[in-house]
Amino acid sequence: MTRPRLTYFDFSGNRGEEIRLTFRIAGVDFEDVRVPGNEWPALRPTSPTGSMPFLEIDGVTLTHTDAILRLLGRRHGLHPEDDLRAAQHEGIMGYVEDLRHRISPTLRMPEEQKKAARTALATDYLPLWGEKLEAKLTALGDGPFVDGDRIHVADLKVYMTARWLRSGMLDHVPADVFDRFPRILQVQEAVAAHPAVAKG
Repeated sequence: MTRPRLTYFDFSGNRGEEIRLTFRIAGVDFEDVRVPGNEWPALRPTSPTGSMPFLEIDGVTLTHTDAILRLLGRRHGLHPEDDLRAAQHEGIMGYVEDLRHRISPTLRMPEEQKKAARTALATDYLPLWGEKLEAKLTALGDGPFVDGDRIHVADLKVYMTARWLRSGMLDHVPADVFDRFPRILQVQEAVAAHPAVAKG
């Protein structure tokens, strides 16, 4: 069987890293194609949707992170079998993407405009987003993961986002933005401590 082939930027963050972590947690060998940023413009016209990540698996090329995560999650016991529970997890995954779509435009803004936009996000949107996610996680149980004591692909979405926003790397967004949300922090810490994640 041909190894799955994942293509994404050469950094350990965001959407592609969620897929890499899924493979590692599942113990699946895969080809990790890391594209340097300066090579992406030449590759972009040949990519399936003009974006990354994309995954070549079983003779099919898949796009969009959450679709890929749902497939891998179902195949490797990392996504709920119950359809209603799965939909709750998928709602959380989509909610993370909502946040990314709000932040992404600020990555390309001039400094003064970026500062104003991110300050507004940190003041209004992010606290409300965190409050709503905290409620979703609390409704699913006590943890330590999104849904009990088993890791799922939804956990990786929450983990990557919490890690990013709490790292202090995003200018004008305080690193303590989610500190008042214990379930979000619990999920981040539980994923970070997972052996397949902790070993790097």
